[in-house]
Amino acid sequence: MSDHGTVARHDRVTVPSPGCLAAIMVPIVTVLIVAAVLMTMLYRQERANDQNEAEALNRTAALARSYARDVAAAPDGFPGREVVRGIAERHDGRLTSYARSEGRLATTVRFFGEFEDTTMFGTSYSRAYRCYSIVFREDAAGDPQSKTSRLEKCDAD
Repeated sequence: MSDHGTVARHDRVTVPSPGCLAAIMVPIVTVLIVAAVLMTMLYRQERANDQNEAEALNRTAALARSYARDVAAAPDGFPGREVVRGIAERHDGRLTSYARSEGRLATTVRFFGEFEDTTMFGTSYSRAYRCYSIVFREDAAGDPQSKTSRLEKCDAD
């Protein structure tokens, strides 16, 4: 009772027990840790996939240089369309254009590079490609010289 003869009203502030607080916080912290781990794994996978694709695209440049050497080394001047197509296929490429004139050969070849693409659900193999324009001209001595240029866009066959 109070000093005036009435029932006093007491407001109680309850503090959750430590066990109750732990029961609330543990699932929240667990979810945050799992989310952080998954985000880190995803970031690493994306970086690895980007690196694998970049390496595959670098291989296409090496294939283009090798193709240019083989075409330039062909006997009796510039080879015909079917020979050039065969050389391109041996270098994981697809001949998309062929133009031959006196002392000049211009080709466009689409080169492919395979790479491993990893996700949380497994690994698959993907293809990266680039197109190159390779122009061959005879120099003053009659030897073929090549100039390779990467194309930004390429028509798919």
